Amino acid sequence: MATDSNPITSSNSDADQIAKPKPSGLLHENEELRKVFDRFDSNGDGRISITELDSVLKSLGSAIPYEELRGIMEDLDYDKDGFINIDEFAAFCKEPMASDEAGLSELRDAFDLYDQDHNGLISHSELHLVLTRLGINYSIEDCQRMIHTVDSDGDGNVNFEEFRKMMSATNKSKAAGP
Repeated sequence: MATDSNPITSSNSDADQIAKPKPSGLLHENEELRKVFDRFDSNGDGRISITELDSVLKSLGSAIPYEELRGIMEDLDYDKDGFINIDEFAAFCKEPMASDEAGLSELRDAFDLYDQDHNGLISHSELHLVLTRLGINYSIEDCQRMIHTVDSDGDGNVNFEEFRKMMSATNKSKAAGP
């Protein structure tokens, strides 16, 4: 698979800003973004199909009905070619989280992907499991450190409110610039 030295581009036009979907804000580094994109793009053609998206979501324990999956594809596929390319994927992952109800629902969905046992908490082992499934290699100790940095109540886990605050702080720092 050929790679471009800067495969992730962005556009600042008003039309592009309006058309962008509400993102998860979970991925911030281009290298990690590429790894996750490549995990979704199982056939290596540089595009994520609806079948590939469905397969990865199922591997993460999230079975989404076909009609909803089709809606997700339509929201992310700006150029309307039926696939998600790296630019569309990057835009989804890197844009600030919406503060409206839909954004909160999307944030809850992202939290739920990490909360594998559905107890309302993300543990270091759940974080490690999901990152590993996405092809991102962090040690258990790395995951413990990540959890510790946002664990404001000191229980060793991240609850939804801590997750929301972390995502809000991440997006505010990105908006402020370097």
